[in-house]
Parts: sequence; structure tokens; C-alpha cells
Amino acid sequence: MKAIIQRVTKASVTVGEEQISSIGRGLCVLLGISAEDTQKDAEYMVRKILNLRVFEDENGRAWSHSVMDKELEVLCVSQFTLQCILKGNKPDFHLAMPAELAQPFYNNILEQMKSAYKPELIKDGQFGAYMQVQIQNDGPVTIHLESPTKPTDAKQLSKLEKQQQRKEKTRPKGSSESGREKGALRSKADPNASSGAEGDVSSEREP
Repeated sequence: MKAIIQRVTKASVTVGEEQISSIGRGLCVLLGISAEDTQKDAEYMVRKILNLRVFEDENGRAWSHSVMDKELEVLCVSQFTLQCILKGNKPDFHLAMPAELAQPFYNNILEQMKSAYKPELIKDGQFGAYMQVQIQNDGPVTIHLESPTKPTDAKQLSKLEKQQQRKEKTRPKGSSESGREKGALRSKADPNASSGAEGDVSSEREP
């Protein structure tokens, strides 16, 4: 799960011509839910958002108080585009949780926030709607937050697998992996010959 947390003097959400939510000083949270997020991710994000120290104390000392310490408002807006990866220049959102699953998951996060804080100080956008979000950033202060459990990018996983395969190919081979006689003879006859093909075969045959 990813969040962009902004300290604001005010923020609001408009759908069509109607303003559906607004806050004064506090936090505006853009929240992107991934397909692999769990209840642990939700609990982590709620705890961090509400306890993030981005406000001054009564003596003006910065980074001392959380939104709860100051009894300020929170505006939370669902933002699946935070789960974007790029294919060339085109955004791809396959890592985002599907809407039919994300909506109850998101609503549960809001309920957790209300339960941990004051329900009347937790505001929301409109899930799935085309929203206009007005944010007056204070500072500016913007924090990027991710839960510890990150979604697995298929390309990244493939890259890691290839790196592991290369490590296996370069490992010293035991007597059982000395290979076919032809491959050994070819290497002796031509020391400059590439052994890549034989390496591929022996690697694939490893248990």
C-alpha cells in the first residue's frame, strides 16, 4: 500500500459541481491499495498516518506533534494511480487492487481511522468517482509512505530469477556436473569456444 501524505491548511473534494468533503488544517492522504495488501498493511498505514509527526508543538518546535496530538482533520482520498508502473510511457495499473475488492478494503481503513481517532475529524472523497481534489499544501510538506509488504512486480521477479540462474551457471561444477564428453572435448579443443550452451543445459538439469 502506498500513500502520499500532505500537511495542508485546507483541502476539499468536488464531484461534478458539488463539493462533497472539505477540511481545514490537517492532513490530506492520497491512498493507493495494491492487489496484495492485507489487514496488516491497513493497520500499519492507519497507525503511521495518525501518528506521523509533521506539526509543531505549542512552543513552535517543528516535527513534534501528530494530527491526533493537535486534534486536526484528515481527508482521505482513494488513489489507485499510486500503484502505477510504466510500460514505456504508458501507465499500467495491474498492481492495483480491483475496484470490487478495493472499495470494502478502503472503507475498512476509514473505519479503522475513525475508531483510532475521532470519527467526525475523518473525511473522505467518493470512491470510484471522477474527483477534483483541491489541496493547499502547508510548507510544502509531503511524505511518501509505503507499507512493509510491497506488491511483487512480475518484471522485477523475472530479473531476480535471471540473476539467480546466472549465479548457478558460474558455480564450480562437481564431478556429477562435468557434463557430456563432447562438451568437455570441445572446450579442450577450442579454449576460446563459449560454454554458454552447455552451461544452460547443465543448469536446467540441476534438481
